[in-house]
Amino acid sequence: MIRFFAAQVTAIALLLAGAADASAAGMMDFTGTSSTGYLGGGTSPIPRSTVMYNGNYAPGTIVVNTSERRLYLVLQNGQALRYGIGVGRDGFRWGGVHKITAKKEWPDWTPPSQMVARRPDLPRHMKGGIENPLGARAMYLGSTLYRIHGSNEPETIGQAVSSGCFRMTNDDVTDLYGRVGVGTTVVVLNN
Repeated sequence: MIRFFAAQVTAIALLLAGAADASAAGMMDFTGTSSTGYLGGGTSPIPRSTVMYNGNYAPGTIVVNTSERRLYLVLQNGQALRYGIGVGRDGFRWGGVHKITAKKEWPDWTPPSQMVARRPDLPRHMKGGIENPLGARAMYLGSTLYRIHGSNEPETIGQAVSSGCFRMTNDDVTDLYGRVGVGTTVVVLNN
């Protein structure tokens, strides 16, 4: 009887270990979050990290450095959170200072008329969701056509491929989204 019980305990332990391995391989965990990209954006080829930051920006400011292809959220004590981003391809990079004027979770996407003129094959409207090019979250920048948004194409992070928006993995954009609010200053450096 004791051997039977020990065999059952061993079997249960193996099942639990297998479930943990499966979760680590990308299954959604019980908290609804995962560093392996359950939000459909995969993990970033440029991991988010806390770095020293020597800029004259107030804590809470977002600084986008298009030449580095990095976004910085300025923190206290000369530090910043650094995220990898995708930026505008040649002819679509820009600079300036704006504010976040709206934030949306799983936003719908309506390509601007300028984009549709270049790409008539694009849908005229797409409901929010995992296949939507804006990804899990979007932060709208002033009266511009541009956003900081998620992406279901993590391989584009660190690349110059967009029409001027700043792409992040869905995990990274969700992290940033939770840290900033409407009214946050966004400084875009285009060196």
